[in-house]
Amino acid sequence: MNAHVEAVIDQARRLSAEDQVVLLDALSDLISPPDAEWEAAWAKECEARLAAYEQGEMEAEDFDVVMERLRKELLDR
Repeated sequence: MNAHVEAVIDQARRLSAEDQVVLLDALSDLISPPDAEWEAAWAKECEARLAAYEQGEMEAEDFDVVMERLRKELLDR
């Protein structure tokens, strides 16, 4: 890693958590630019899922419960 990159990383470490997230989003966009068509399709899917949940057609699970189950299933093999 070159000195310039190391300096940028050192600066990033001094940022607040919120600013680090903004920086990561910007870096992600540099590597993989947003795809408007994909984002529109995902927004439509999210709206459909929310509508299904609100109409009682879909149940929700607590995030922490799901993550714990997945950890046990995938990491305890």
